[in-house]
Amino acid sequence: MQKTVIINAHVISPGVDMEGATIVIQGRKIKGVLPKGPKSAKPEPGVTVVDVKGQYVMPGFIDVHTHGALGYDFCDADEKAVFEFAKAKLQEGVTTVLPTTLTVSHAELVKAAKNARKYAEAGMPYAKVPGIHLEGPFINVKCCGAQNPKFVRKPSIKEVKEISKVYPVRQISYAVEAEGGAKFAKECLKIGVVPSCGHTAAKLADLKPAYRNGLRHMTHFCNQMTPLHHREIGMVGAGFLVDDLNTEVICDRIHLCDDMLRLVFTKRDLAHVQMITDSLRCSHCRDGYAFEMGGLKVLLKNGEARLVEGGNLAGSTLWMGNGLKNVHDVTGIPLKDLVRTTSWNQAIEQGWGRELGKVEKGFVADLVVVNPRSWRPSAVFVDGVQRI
Repeated sequence: MQKTVIINAHVISPGVDMEGATIVIQGRKIKGVLPKGPKSAKPEPGVTVVDVKGQYVMPGFIDVHTHGALGYDFCDADEKAVFEFAKAKLQEGVTTVLPTTLTVSHAELVKAAKNARKYAEAGMPYAKVPGIHLEGPFINVKCCGAQNPKFVRKPSIKEVKEISKVYPVRQISYAVEAEGGAKFAKECLKIGVVPSCGHTAAKLADLKPAYRNGLRHMTHFCNQMTPLHHREIGMVGAGFLVDDLNTEVICDRIHLCDDMLRLVFTKRDLAHVQMITDSLRCSHCRDGYAFEMGGLKVLLKNGEARLVEGGNLAGSTLWMGNGLKNVHDVTGIPLKDLVRTTSWNQAIEQGWGRELGKVEKGFVADLVVVNPRSWRPSAVFVDGVQRI
């Protein structure tokens, strides 16, 4: 069985900030984390020693909402797209990803699921893809944002099941106020899908029936949902009032201003906040990159991806590590507290909380080594194997 020893690690894990540590990996799992390990180690037969020289070692990031990167989108017909997308996410330190769809035709969603299956059949050589996230098509046409209203339709658990037969749907973003929206939440949970409220014009009263049926997730909090008002608190108000709603946050300092980031991360229970990237195919690309998203034209300018017509934000070019840095800079919250929002919270909700999201004995060795100066990953481990 393969053994790897990581030395001189500054371990950042939920509730843990430990410098000079040694991490022992046996097979695909962490065998132990030594608080004061050796500063050097002699090579032993069958043992790989990795000296990270004081860099941060964190749980591999889990991105549950991301559409693409490197010029590829998950909804592309080209099966190569999933491979290139997963490779790009791995470069960002993301070890588990839920590729996220657009509001497109049923045939296109099935094709995306087939491509994910082919990636799985190839052994998932880059980031792990245990399932997919459907963002739409069951959204509110008035809150499309950068989604194409042409393909919006009513919630259909039948359609979700058909896609899941091809490749597992793990999460779905939909408008709870849609016809049958409350029942849809319960139906999703029955088949192991996390229902999430997003692209919605719902009032708090609209959310409550779905909440009673188990819905506990909000898609890209504050974006494309009803704002806070003193006579109707909307979905933004619900995100602050209802403690156990798992709220996704795009931490690029564009989708949310610094004051809103500060409000979210200091007033909400961090156990129910999840950082996402919502990255598009323009992630890893240069300014001026133009593309289409669900048939709508988008342009990357000054680091912002916006619809050419109307100017709506379409998504981001964010890397998860940079999002973590942004929130740390804005709030001053210790990294050992913030880091749970990049992986462990997502793992708990998806049912992986006993094996993913911590640098701890018994957990799977999905790890990212982050340079504290550049905040870029210098090494990434998946199932105990160094892939970068």
